[in-house]
Amino acid sequence: MDDHSFNPFIAAQRQFDHAASILDLDKATCDLLRNPMREHHFSIPLRMDNGTVQIFRGFRVQHNDARGPVKGGVRFHPMETIDSVRAQAMWLTWKTAVADLPLGGGKGGVICDPHNLSLGEQERLCRGWVRQIFRDIGPEADIPAPDLMTNAQHMLWMLDEYEVLAGGRYPGAFTGKPVGMGGSLGRLESTGYGVIITVREALKELSLSPEKATVSVQGFGHVSRYAIELFQQMGGTVTCVSSWNQKHNKSFSYQKKDGVQLEELLDITDSFGGINKEKAQDLGYEVLDSDAWLEQEVDILIPAAMENQITSKNVALIKPSVKILAEGANGPTTPDAILKINAKNIFTIPDFLANAGGVTCSYFEQVQSNMNYYWEKEEVLSKLDVKMTTAYIAVSNFAQMNNLNLRDAAYVISVDRVARACHDRGWV
Repeated sequence: MDDHSFNPFIAAQRQFDHAASILDLDKATCDLLRNPMREHHFSIPLRMDNGTVQIFRGFRVQHNDARGPVKGGVRFHPMETIDSVRAQAMWLTWKTAVADLPLGGGKGGVICDPHNLSLGEQERLCRGWVRQIFRDIGPEADIPAPDLMTNAQHMLWMLDEYEVLAGGRYPGAFTGKPVGMGGSLGRLESTGYGVIITVREALKELSLSPEKATVSVQGFGHVSRYAIELFQQMGGTVTCVSSWNQKHNKSFSYQKKDGVQLEELLDITDSFGGINKEKAQDLGYEVLDSDAWLEQEVDILIPAAMENQITSKNVALIKPSVKILAEGANGPTTPDAILKINAKNIFTIPDFLANAGGVTCSYFEQVQSNMNYYWEKEEVLSKLDVKMTTAYIAVSNFAQMNNLNLRDAAYVISVDRVARACHDRGWV
């Protein structure tokens, strides 16, 4: 499969098939795990502010719940597809397993552009999504969370609609909620911090110092911002970031060789993570093309935007200086590009290990909500560090013992855990 025909779900199945072949899984187990257990397609009628009604397409895919309730985000994006949602759900199954969380994998989405929806329209869309899927989600079945272009406010609207329909209070039914309304301290930081925790462990493994390391990051959402924050706290330097520019309908890269300043960029960033191009230039940033983040002379690359970003077309842009690729986004590297990156001997931290901090903290929020007792931020981030470090070390040790790269080792560990759960339940 070349990049021209890239389908994220087929790519996810290929990744699974490779792990299954290493494990020598039987056919029934393979047939069960390479496809979703359940998926829901529905239409959401939405009354617009001008009085007209528009119909939006929504999805919820529940890939596997053998290890526990399904967990996964809800994405609002105009280019959303069912195959993208299927792939994301499958990756969530492996992600929760590699982090050893008692959860399964799911993902939801709506084909829409929230940039073009008022707050009232977004609220009605959130409530409409819940009404369509209400019977199939809940704290003991499927716990949604924020994802691409959804946020804490969206989750609170969804939770409120769920509780209206359920006739009670169920704060653990959704995660990623606002702090003070059932949300967890540390949730915003969790995915980005988790990426850098794995980078920290990889630097140790490669005998490199974070103080001497440089990073280029794709994206400027929550994952990127908090990855930058923690990496800078460790003494490292981030020289380039990229972000989508709604005005120009394309992404740009923003370079400052002596290090980007997080606070000054946040001051010129919109609510969707878009950096103001003109104001960035005024602050001394060099504005470059969208792929320029990939061709920086740095030690570490962190793609933290969307899937299918590093392909066979642009992988050659990666400079020989790059030693680590930490996949902050889900599925940012196509299968063909992965082969070429492996040939370059770039140490790759795969997505479902690198960015497992988000679902780990979502699990922490779920636990706190169900207990109705909330931890301090330092406790949350400390528990996150322990979970991420433990997961990384387990994968790294397995990789070294079995002569595997980190991606294959992480897949084998996670697929094996899910397969064993299916066997123990008597499903296969």
